[in-house]
Amino acid sequence: MSKMLKIIGAVAVINIVARLFGFLREVVISNQYGTSNAADAIITAYTIPNFIYLVLGGALTTAFISVYHSTQSDKAMYVRKSFTTVLVSAVAITALLMAFTDPLLHMMFEDLTEKEFAMTRNLYLWMMPSSIILVLSTWMSGLLNVNGKFNLSSISVLLYNASFVGIAVLLTGYFGPESYGIGALFGALLMGVFLYVGLRKSRLYSLKPSFAMSDDVKRLWVIALPILFGGASLQFYFIIHRIVAAGLEEGTISAVNFASKLTGFPQAIMMTAVTTVIYPLLSKKEGEGDMETVRALYKKGMLYLVALLVPATVVAYFLADPLVRLVYGHGEATEESMLLIVPLFRVFTLSMFFLAANTYITRFYYAKGNSMAPVIFSLISVFGINIAVIYAMMEEYGASAIAYGTVISAALNFVMLAIYARVKWKL
Repeated sequence: MSKMLKIIGAVAVINIVARLFGFLREVVISNQYGTSNAADAIITAYTIPNFIYLVLGGALTTAFISVYHSTQSDKAMYVRKSFTTVLVSAVAITALLMAFTDPLLHMMFEDLTEKEFAMTRNLYLWMMPSSIILVLSTWMSGLLNVNGKFNLSSISVLLYNASFVGIAVLLTGYFGPESYGIGALFGALLMGVFLYVGLRKSRLYSLKPSFAMSDDVKRLWVIALPILFGGASLQFYFIIHRIVAAGLEEGTISAVNFASKLTGFPQAIMMTAVTTVIYPLLSKKEGEGDMETVRALYKKGMLYLVALLVPATVVAYFLADPLVRLVYGHGEATEESMLLIVPLFRVFTLSMFFLAANTYITRFYYAKGNSMAPVIFSLISVFGINIAVIYAMMEEYGASAIAYGTVISAALNFVMLAIYARVKWKL
């Protein structure tokens, strides 16, 4: 067994436990609130903070890693400047989104009733500050990963998910749905503190802020901005899910969320395990001009994804009904809830490989300094193909049209990415 495979295996084990706790949060919401307005409010409120966490944190961290391996300047100073850039960006964006809470929620979720809006607003104000800590935590995880500390970053996600759901369950008897907002904030705080302490004990670099501008920081933004727009377009899958589902029957928002999260569970575990280990190595080899190793990494990672996700897709598709009932068919979940979730989950399973592979292939584009092509392909897929499929199929298939839109657009995005990479770099 190769050293890389052993590392991927170790990261995968930690990620499995971490994702289990993250997925357990969805199960607990289902058990406590079913597919009710309260469940819809929790999921709706978390949409925007989670969007910032994944998009801004992911873009700045990916760009940081790319520049880290190619910079000719002092790495310690580059780390300090990068940390400052991430901190200022996260605070500024979060403050802006909190200042415009009411118009933002009304614009994005216009079909909310007065009661639903009040509940969503309270949850949003609890959850939104966590974005700052989560973005910083993503960047600190990237710094640890480029220095071979993969386990610390994976354990931090486990800590966040476990504390999020633990606090929510513990306090739900006192605060009701609002306990999930409290859990989100304090879970993020624990994650951030854990990573900061890990960095200090590792004695890697100082995180003392430095506001001086440099060519490295400019390069970071040049790389990060296209990645940010590309990541935003991918995360807009979930924003679109919420917006479209809000116009359908009560509980559709939570049903779509539960179905997509159950689908995303195996996909996220396998994709995260592979890319967490391969991307820092890929970025390093690309900086060294070692194209033979880059091509080998590409093929190896794709083989891992096929071997892991294709069987998972087959099993999930044919056992959709018992799987959904096993996971979500408890507590306040009704037979009506099951009938909403099962057909959605069955269709969503077909997107597992394509979504994971798209994220994986995109990392090779970023390592090669080409961040515009994935953005263009994503915009075409998410805002063109996805929306067109949803509205073309909505009348006949109802909520399932949302899942079909994801499957078809993700598959076509994969085709575009794979063909372009093959023609451009012989990958």
